[in-house]
Order: sequence, then C-alpha cells, then structure tokens
Amino acid sequence: MRNDKLSVQSMDFAVSIINLVKYLKENKEHIIANQIGRSGTSIGANIREAQYAHGKADFISKLQIALKEANETDYWLELLFKTNYINENQYKDLDTVCVGIRAMLISSINTAKGNSR
Repeated sequence: MRNDKLSVQSMDFAVSIINLVKYLKENKEHIIANQIGRSGTSIGANIREAQYAHGKADFISKLQIALKEANETDYWLELLFKTNYINENQYKDLDTVCVGIRAMLISSINTAKGNSR
C-alpha cells in the first residue's frame, strides 16, 4: 500500500466514486455511473502505473492521463449535481477532493518536466 499524499487521496477518492456508482445504480442511473466509475477510478490507477514508469517521459505521460481523467470526473460530478442526482454538499465534497488531486498532479507534472530538462 502506498502512503504518499497523491496515492492516498486518489485511492480514497476512488472509494468515494465506487460508493457513488453503487448509489447511482440503485437509483437506475447507469450511463453516468459507468462513465464516472471508469474515469474516477482511473486517476489512481494511472498514478500507480506512473510509480513504475519506464523512464521520465512515461512517468509524465501517466500523470497527464491521470490529470485528464480527473478533469473528466469533475465534468461528470458537475453533471450529476446539475441533474439532481447528488446534492450541493456531496458535489462540493467530491469536487474539492478532485480539484486537490488535479493540483497535485499539475505540480508533479511540472516538477517532473523541470527535472527532465
């Protein structure tokens, strides 16, 4: 089990997303549930892959994929809020974590790019 902040937060976020997917499917919302389930859990999976990357370029690429997945997940969260599947508090809680993960990813990508020059 990884204990760096990005790994821990992305794992905790994935658990929250899986619980959200369960709730959505119980309420017969399968399309967005499947989309957010894939993108929300992919963030941590790509961060985990980056930890054993084949060089700096692969490391950066995996983190960039995780960043894109986080951005997509944020879209689905906003859509779920605007269609009343989740309330404002649920949206704000999940969005805050997602934004934090994106900020850490951007910082990590920028650091890695700076170190590769």
